[in-house]
Amino acid sequence: MPHRTHPEIIKRLKRAGGHLHMVITMIEEGRPCLELAQQLQAIENAIDNAKKALIHDHIAHCLDRSSKTRGQTNRAALKELREITKYL
Repeated sequence: MPHRTHPEIIKRLKRAGGHLHMVITMIEEGRPCLELAQQLQAIENAIDNAKKALIHDHIAHCLDRSSKTRGQTNRAALKELREITKYL
């Protein structure tokens, strides 16, 4: 189920994909390692931020909705929260 933040996350990931393609080209061109490392760090940060946005959105919307019920659904929501937070 798409969430309101998914379009922005998709934009971030596509931008990171474009940067990754650029870094591959830079490597093929023999650009300095410092430049490559800087660009790879930027890509890593972009992907990490997209992941965090996705997880926070999931916690705020999906798990919050599930946790408002009682019993089995509530336990399942807590288990899912434990599972997803390991990716933060």
